[in-house]
Amino acid sequence: MQHNRFEEPVTVLVGMGLPARIETVMEAYALLQDWPAANRNSAHAIALNACKAGIGGEIDPETVRSTIVAFARRNDILVPEIDSLMPAVSIASASSANARLKRLGRGCRRGQT
Repeated sequence: MQHNRFEEPVTVLVGMGLPARIETVMEAYALLQDWPAANRNSAHAIALNACKAGIGGEIDPETVRSTIVAFARRNDILVPEIDSLMPAVSIASASSANARLKRLGRGCRRGQT
């Protein structure tokens, strides 16, 4: 089943908002099968059909992954990648901030404010 593994996992919120990593076509299929019938929409149908095609070898796992990402976005359960949450900081500004912290640390001796 290694050929059904995604290059990068998709992390979604399940249950009480707990993150779950979806790493294979079968895991994606299981997620969609467990999705409440009352909450199913067109994104669900497309993703489910993609999973079935992926399991059957008709489409590649990365195509299935794309449909799972679209489904998760549509249903507001996609957990963003950590890189997209971190602000971009240049090496120069990080070094400058580190130097300022060191200077502040030297000036804070016992009894000084």
